[in-house]
Amino acid sequence: MNKWQEFLKEARKLDNPPRKSASGIRRSIGALTQQGGETKGSPYKDVEDPLEGKEDEDEISAPPGAPGGLEEKRSNYRKRVQRYTKDRNKILNVGGQKNTPPYTQKMGSHVTFDRQLGEDVDPASFEKKPMLNPRFWDNDKALKNKIRKRLIKIAMDFVAELWKKGGMGNSIDVEDVRLTGSLANYNWSKFSDVDLHIVIDFSKIDEDTDLVKGFFDSARSVWNSKHNITMYGHEVEIYVEDKGEVHKSTGIYSITNDDWIVEPSPEKVDFDYVTARKKADAIQTEANLIDKFIEDKPHQALKSVDRLKEKIIRMRRAGLNSPESEYSAENIAFKILRRENTLEKISDLKVLAFDSILSL
Repeated sequence: MNKWQEFLKEARKLDNPPRKSASGIRRSIGALTQQGGETKGSPYKDVEDPLEGKEDEDEISAPPGAPGGLEEKRSNYRKRVQRYTKDRNKILNVGGQKNTPPYTQKMGSHVTFDRQLGEDVDPASFEKKPMLNPRFWDNDKALKNKIRKRLIKIAMDFVAELWKKGGMGNSIDVEDVRLTGSLANYNWSKFSDVDLHIVIDFSKIDEDTDLVKGFFDSARSVWNSKHNITMYGHEVEIYVEDKGEVHKSTGIYSITNDDWIVEPSPEKVDFDYVTARKKADAIQTEANLIDKFIEDKPHQALKSVDRLKEKIIRMRRAGLNSPESEYSAENIAFKILRRENTLEKISDLKVLAFDSILSL
């Protein structure tokens, strides 16, 4: 039985959509995206493979054997905790202050997600630049051919893996491949990702489009965690977008058609960084509270992490749907959380809570 049919069978046993059930997704998608780049026989027939041979392989990196497994995430998190504790103890154990009141309390092993000194995000990094990123765009605002070819190849590789290893047959019909996000806009910075969107008509695969979304979300999550492809220091992130999905962005470029769908404006936009910072700090405070009881109450912690993640999703969605869109305080807060690795740490909390529940 191919992977898509297996996923379909498992998912329809559940009362809830599969994207809300991690266990259902894991059972059916485990072998979906194995390591390796399959490009032959891709259903993406309308796009010729532009990189036969080794053209420019050294200019845009694609390191092999990228990490991402849960075991490695747990190990990395524990190592961060150990480094933090070690460095903290070095600071605490020096100086002339004797252990007299009120300094008699020994600091515990708890590690917070609070910002450390010197780690504040610079508000200026969200402001618009006078031009698009010159490493990606020509003077006439066209995507550089080298970038366009490589992004098409990445999309082909992802779709080919689904087509061959996911058992999707000929049912994947790619409508478009698009670049969006800050690198398709004037507010790019060194923190920007290459947001690569692959547009597919979900209804052509199955009438249950929520089920299809769950499948593709799982597939792209596995792919993104397994690969570490960068373009001039900007990490490539794949997203599978339904043809009928409304994508809110002031900059969208069709890589397939080599033309703008929504052309961005260089006009300056005011944004409320103070409110964004407060919203981000509130999320970090909630993460700290969860961290404090994760060992004693792992079941409660797991539910709290899920609620916090949903809260973050709703916050960003509300911001993108507002008149300020990408420059809303909610979306800026989301970017702050991502830059300060708070989102990654919240995911780490979920893993630790899950492990604690299953441990004896």
